[in-house]
Amino acid sequence: MTLQNISHFFKVKLDDLLERDLSQAKRKTSKNFEGNDLRILPIVVNEQQEERISLVPVKAAAGYLNGYADPEFVEKLPNFNLPFPQLSQGTHRAFQIKGDSMLPIPSESYILGEYLENWNWIKDGECYIVVSKEEGVVYKRVFNQLEEKQLLELHSDNKEYESYSIEGNQIVEVWKALGYVSFELPEKQNKSSSVDELSEMMLQLKSEVEKLKKD
Repeated sequence: MTLQNISHFFKVKLDDLLERDLSQAKRKTSKNFEGNDLRILPIVVNEQQEERISLVPVKAAAGYLNGYADPEFVEKLPNFNLPFPQLSQGTHRAFQIKGDSMLPIPSESYILGEYLENWNWIKDGECYIVVSKEEGVVYKRVFNQLEEKQLLELHSDNKEYESYSIEGNQIVEVWKALGYVSFELPEKQNKSSSVDELSEMMLQLKSEVEKLKKD
């Protein structure tokens, strides 16, 4: 039972615990990026041994790059549960983002992500939280070039930001984005202004039609 608990806590197979020298295990993926090498993923569980969702706020993002594999660091992060069936499987974590590169998702929103063990499962054009040695924690739309070029292309939804690439050997974690929470409410639309603009367009169109008839 003890070995099973350790296996569950560190996401390590029982065979690896019994047969591998974990002191020599790497914390990044192998060259083919399939996650075959051991990557330690600390998690927080409740008294019933159920996983809780750890929250990485903006102020903790810089420390996360150094502490993502440290059980003590992860244990100190805020954590919570959500009673949704979509979260019954897998390991989940929430990351707060900052900036307007992924508008319309506003700055300081919380992105809920599911841990991705195999980076070859990354689907082009979908959104992920990518943790890398170069960029730290970023939330982007990703295009998978690991097999051909050993890199990921990261794109912003805000067209004012240019896309860029991260080499595979710089990546430490990938989380598939499932949804987000924002406490910034949308501004009320000015309906009268919209109606006035539409009316003006209709008048212009009518004027153009009448002019064509005369010609």
